Amino acid sequence: MDEAVRAAALTRLEPFVGEWEAEARFSFTPEPIRGTLAFTWDLGGQFLRQQSTVDHPAAPDAVALVSVAEEGDGHDYVQHYFDSRGVVRVYRMTLHDGEWTLLRDRPDFTPLHFAQRYTGTFDDDGRTIAGRWEQSHDGGATWEHDFAVTYRRLDRS
Repeated sequence: MDEAVRAAALTRLEPFVGEWEAEARFSFTPEPIRGTLAFTWDLGGQFLRQQSTVDHPAAPDAVALVSVAEEGDGHDYVQHYFDSRGVVRVYRMTLHDGEWTLLRDRPDFTPLHFAQRYTGTFDDDGRTIAGRWEQSHDGGATWEHDFAVTYRRLDRS
């Protein structure tokens, strides 16, 4: 990948940068679970760092690093995910026209007992991302809702 394509891919991640509040809705509790999410540039702006904290013991805190995928058109990324349970995962990530997707359908550092995908959509002013996580237990043939999560920007006006 040439440097101009890489630079453009990194620039496309800029809408994430900042602090967000998160509200997730899980089946195991009627109350929403709240947390925070911060995106910052790391290692000279070559990686986007994602740090999340959650106010519920059943939901893990996490750190992720997003990098530009070496192959593709500059809209493809890789998210390396680590959480407070000791889980390590690798997600393929895209960002196209305000839609953020994460997909894990291959074994990586953690056994693949089920596939996961996230789809989130930025609202028109970029201050809210409404999304949902889904699971598949049949290799991605069918997907079932896991939980909904909404992020609201805290810092930019």
